[in-house]
Amino acid sequence: MSHFAPAAMHVLHPADTSPVGTDWWRGAVIYQIYPRSFQDHNGDGIGDLVGITSRLEYVADLGVDAIWLSPVFTSPMKDFGYDVSNYRDIDPSFGSLEDFDRLVEKAHALGLKVIIDQVISHTSDRHPWFAESRVSRTNERADWYVWADPRPDGTPPNNWLSIFGGSAWQWDGRRMQYYLHNFLAAQPDLNFHNGDVQDAVLADMRFWLERGVDGFRLDTVNFYFHSPGLENNPPIGTENYSAAMAPAVNPYNLQDHVHDKSRPDNIAFLKRLRALIEEYPGRATVGEIGDAQRQLELMAAYTSGDDMLHMCYTFDYLGGQYSAPYFRSAMSALEAEAPQGWVCLAFSNHDVVRHVSRWAPHGFEDLVTRQAALLLMTMRGSVCLYQGEELGLTEAELAFEDLVDPYGIEFWPEFKGRDGCRTPMVWQAHGHNGGFSAANRTWLPVPAQHLHAAVDQQEHVANSFLSFYRSVLAFRRQHPALVKGDLTLIENTPEPVLAFTRTLGEETLVCVYNMSAEPMTFELETLGGVADAGAPGSDARVDGNTLSFGPFGAYIGTMK
Repeated sequence: MSHFAPAAMHVLHPADTSPVGTDWWRGAVIYQIYPRSFQDHNGDGIGDLVGITSRLEYVADLGVDAIWLSPVFTSPMKDFGYDVSNYRDIDPSFGSLEDFDRLVEKAHALGLKVIIDQVISHTSDRHPWFAESRVSRTNERADWYVWADPRPDGTPPNNWLSIFGGSAWQWDGRRMQYYLHNFLAAQPDLNFHNGDVQDAVLADMRFWLERGVDGFRLDTVNFYFHSPGLENNPPIGTENYSAAMAPAVNPYNLQDHVHDKSRPDNIAFLKRLRALIEEYPGRATVGEIGDAQRQLELMAAYTSGDDMLHMCYTFDYLGGQYSAPYFRSAMSALEAEAPQGWVCLAFSNHDVVRHVSRWAPHGFEDLVTRQAALLLMTMRGSVCLYQGEELGLTEAELAFEDLVDPYGIEFWPEFKGRDGCRTPMVWQAHGHNGGFSAANRTWLPVPAQHLHAAVDQQEHVANSFLSFYRSVLAFRRQHPALVKGDLTLIENTPEPVLAFTRTLGEETLVCVYNMSAEPMTFELETLGGVADAGAPGSDARVDGNTLSFGPFGAYIGTMK
């Protein structure tokens, strides 16, 4: 039996008192939609905007506050929309601007905000800007991208690496120079040291603000600037090695990326971006920071104060361990490094293996699915749910011949890429392609192992994952302390217990999780007593302050 005393508690964050309305994003739950895989309306095997619009009632019924759309701009689709060739139009595979406007109108009518993915660190090599830039070294957009001469032996100008494998430099025979690409060679990096580039991307963002979007998810927000000196990146050193930004088989992890990203110049640009957003009250920004060594430092710099980003997306829980020490350490480190920042939490997204497959021991998938949902909804921050997460979907197993992700194809079989988390949404267990599409062949196959979890199999089932997520979301809404309250870690808790309180005004909730496959019994001492708050998943047996848990059990209680 273990005992926890209030002397071991550590207050992490002051309660938010900002006005409701313009501050809707703080503590919001955002549902991420990967458009290619949500709902195909026209039968071509690819999801589209009309299909998304037809399913918005489903999303609203979950109880979320907003949707985040992965990119729908015009694109050659070498990286499935993250290579943009026209920032002001919709790719024909997704529909039209009119379809987008109808989606926004319906979402707003249902009480949903609309956040769009803005990919401005790089463009497609088919973008007119790049087509002009590569023609010569003297044209109007010659330095809109990052160009460099070869070394005397013809090799790239430095040792910078691409996340997708190989050198970050691609030779161009027209200019007789290399250009920088942190991702695919088809994704040349824009040169943000050029003020005209900054003006152009901000103008493109204004275009969407004028169309009524409620905010932007900023892809790779720390990749905008590079060091003009093009210095070699130093080796990372074994003591600092991390595979958080790339799979362990990728040599990208072996460098300390101090010169090719996360540059101090970014601060001034982000202030320009925030000034634009401030012209449109109630709009919000969430930045994706990709830097294994400086994640918390950058989050603090990018979100502190009222002239930077509203919040940043953390990678802490998109990998790592599902254990009490890991979560406790990550939560403590965030507050120590970024006490005034605001985090956007996610356990799954379109780039990582679905969290149930990453974290759950064999045979405990159902229990981990439920506990993880409750844990995510009780942590401090805004929340992103990834489509299908509410159905308890696991990572799909695909054959090599079915892969389309260039990342997975490059590092197969040690790393299988991102296709396993991007397979189509399953709506009907017995419908053609799971109800996703009428096509003979979909862009990725619909996994047979997902059909039993289809929406129509869970919709009206009281104990289904879908019903559970709806209940947890409703519970969160009913308790403002879970949305904007302080979080206080209960420290010195033994493995495998994670415990904390959430407080706002006179309401305090105590949240306790047994993050293991073994039963456990322990006591909460001198906390003034606890009483059941009626949270879904609070399955501990309560005898006074003694809590008895089954495997991956949880308890949410109110303080007496």
